[in-house]
Amino acid sequence: MKRFGVVLMLCAFAMGLSAQTLKDGKYFAQQDGFGSSGWKSQVVLEVKGGKITAANWNGVSNIAGAVDKKAYDKAGNYNMVKFGKAQAEWYQQAEKVEQYLIKTQDYKFNKYTDAEGRTDAISGASIHVKEFFDLAQKAIAAGPVAKGSYAKDGWFYAEQADFDKNSGWKDTVLLTVVNGRIVDVVWNGISNDKAKKSKIVESVSGNYNMVKFGKAQAEWHEQAAKAQAALLTAQDPAKIAVKADGKTDAISGVSIAVAPFLQLAANALKAAR
Repeated sequence: MKRFGVVLMLCAFAMGLSAQTLKDGKYFAQQDGFGSSGWKSQVVLEVKGGKITAANWNGVSNIAGAVDKKAYDKAGNYNMVKFGKAQAEWYQQAEKVEQYLIKTQDYKFNKYTDAEGRTDAISGASIHVKEFFDLAQKAIAAGPVAKGSYAKDGWFYAEQADFDKNSGWKDTVLLTVVNGRIVDVVWNGISNDKAKKSKIVESVSGNYNMVKFGKAQAEWHEQAAKAQAALLTAQDPAKIAVKADGKTDAISGVSIAVAPFLQLAANALKAAR
């Protein structure tokens, strides 16, 4: 009897190890950078009672004036059906993938039919689903996002009302908030010159040329990235001190004016408070 009891205990212990229970909370992960399409995928998961109860596959972009991917798609701007001959729009297929995960709890999904990450296992989804499941695993591995100060989660966008009379640009900001915490920031710009792409793209491609023509210490997108990182740390635009000329001494390596960026962030976050 004693030996039988030990065997039962060992079996129960093994079953406990195999049945992993997730910690309750909200989880987030995103791709390291913008892809060739201009998009960066993000995944938000919510776990209650040890199970995934909500999933949101979305994205942010370096495209001029782009809101989050689902909103962009629902507004008729992504157009997978019209131009890609897809069976449904991207956001509709993404929802199918989210529902599959909630139903099966299989965030370690590996039933792919090709190297690009498609699958036949999810009805109504012909898009590459591997990036979703890769990010879901990355989010789970990172653990729940610490609670922040904002009341609402989501994607919050703001842009300046007018183009600057001298530069021809107007700034935009898109913030991702998870569990009340800012987890991603995209500071970008739109030009009144239709031939130009977004400010990020123009800067990365060497067309903005702040160093060459403005004698700046770094290109615009490099300085913008440091400003974004500073906001992620501060979690509140009001906590970053700005001088009368719109610049700041609070962010090392940033000599551009950050006042427009911080004001837009504050405007966008009004909907999150």
